Amino acid sequence: MTELVFRDDPYAKSCEARVIAINDRGGIELDRTVFYPTGGGQPGDTGTLRLADGREIVIATTVKGEGPDDVIHVPAEGQGPASEGDTVTAVIDWDIRHRLMRIHTCLHLLSSVVEYPVTGGQISNGKGRLDFDMPEMTVEKDAITARLNELIAEAHPVSTDWITDDELAAQPDLVKTMSVKPPMGQGRVRLIDVDGCDLQPCGGTHVANTSEIGQVRVRKIEKKGRQNRRVSIEFVE
Repeated sequence: MTELVFRDDPYAKSCEARVIAINDRGGIELDRTVFYPTGGGQPGDTGTLRLADGREIVIATTVKGEGPDDVIHVPAEGQGPASEGDTVTAVIDWDIRHRLMRIHTCLHLLSSVVEYPVTGGQISNGKGRLDFDMPEMTVEKDAITARLNELIAEAHPVSTDWITDDELAAQPDLVKTMSVKPPMGQGRVRLIDVDGCDLQPCGGTHVANTSEIGQVRVRKIEKKGRQNRRVSIEFVE
């Protein structure tokens, strides 16, 4: 089991750690990490593991292991090996992570502006999208863009909380996603609260205030199937 530093502090850029396992594909497991593993539509972090002898192992992506808190750091092709017991400094590519945090938080706002069940989503560097169960086109690009930027400028605080599995089961309306259910069975579920805007289970990384997102726009709205509409957003840069 890995201590998930990013879960409590998404702004942590690095941490000291120890290699506790190497899998048969060369994936590296640490006793603690700032690297977020791929999940919930958010890509895994990239970065480096700096060894005590000065070597650096470039991490191409990060994925989940077999256990609920197991995180596997996947070295880029051609990287030198690590050994179990090595002490390392885990350093994420912060500029990329921060952009992912900003987009992820904005998608929470989007889910509150477009009031339909969410059927899917994806986050990438500088852009993202949500799919909605929307039989008829009832939304408009410019109106969504304007409302998102209003909420961003209003500087809503973003915080985390935890509820029990039973509490979540008693409040099914908290779950907006139809295709991806929050992880249950561990006794508690993490909530992301965008004050006054959105409250839902989420395991990803987010900024502390909507003002940090920056200006965005809706790139396009597409029909994806009989009842599915895809709303794609991006940063205005």
